[in-house]
Amino acid sequence: MKKIVTILGARPQFVKAAVLSRIISKYKTIEEVIIHTGQHYDTNMSAVFFEEMQIPTPKYNLDINGLSHGAMTGQMLQKIEEVLVKEKPELVVVYGDTNSTMAGALAAKKMNIKVAHIEAGLRSFNMKMPEEINRILTDRISDLLLCPTDTAIENLQNEGINNLPSKVVKCGDIMKDALEFYGETSKEKSSIISKLNLRKNEFILATIHRQENTDSIENLKSIFEGLEQINKQKKVVLPLHPRTKVILEQHNLSYNITAITPVGYFDMLELLKNCNLVITDSGGLQKEAFFNKKHCIIAREETEWIELVSHGFAKIVGSNKVAMIDAFDKFQNSSSNFEVELYGSGVGEKIYTEIFNLL
Repeated sequence: MKKIVTILGARPQFVKAAVLSRIISKYKTIEEVIIHTGQHYDTNMSAVFFEEMQIPTPKYNLDINGLSHGAMTGQMLQKIEEVLVKEKPELVVVYGDTNSTMAGALAAKKMNIKVAHIEAGLRSFNMKMPEEINRILTDRISDLLLCPTDTAIENLQNEGINNLPSKVVKCGDIMKDALEFYGETSKEKSSIISKLNLRKNEFILATIHRQENTDSIENLKSIFEGLEQINKQKKVVLPLHPRTKVILEQHNLSYNITAITPVGYFDMLELLKNCNLVITDSGGLQKEAFFNKKHCIIAREETEWIELVSHGFAKIVGSNKVAMIDAFDKFQNSSSNFEVELYGSGVGEKIYTEIFNLL
């Protein structure tokens, strides 16, 4: 039986990887070994997390976190290499754009092991983002580039991917499969809507955590002032990221919105299903908003998911509170056809087939 090693470093990657793991288990033609680098230490990722989410428990947990980018990536490279020497896989699978993604791809290629990159070709064109560096370098050395959109394929072609011996495939976005699977059970697993006494479509879901916003007190203040203004019309519920919380406390800033502790995946799904719209600087949440038929206000200067903006499902406002409030007002008085097919269907099966054919 052929063996693959899947390398993961953050909770969202585990949720996506669970889709492929379920298909691998169904066909029983590939052995999968999972490495958790520990990059994003998450107290929610206990044994209960893996059990409730029906996610295979990692065989290896490298426990590498809390370091600078260089130190973290270097340690991951060393430790992943040790595992690959031991496991001898035919292929390594990596997801997205974390340090774990790049370290996993690099360790594999230096050992002449094939690499499949899921979510390949995404670009923000902002080289100040560590994620942008990770995704560009990973794409450059991967053998199989599994792209979610036509735009992702165009990005790779513009970078000269046709000159490299890589296979580029449009397969759609695996997060759609994950949401469809977990969306069936999230209501049973979560009581957050009743606990917070929220009413459907009568609150805004917000998340703010990206470094470009938290490292600039001016940006952060503008964003939160915008949220506070919107809160006067519709309650704003914001799971507060630890980094954001620390900076707000350091500057003695408080705002009249409903800030709650970070929530688990099922709670977040229920908040998404029941909210009026989403305000976020997260990349993944932009798509999850779309999958749940919600408009999204993007508190960034760019997005990797430009089709959301071009189709009118999302609006980029950066940290501009006036633009944020204006976008909120416009979305309150508009409707969109969320049935448009942007990110494919049956994505996990397509990815499995491409990986199987590469082995």
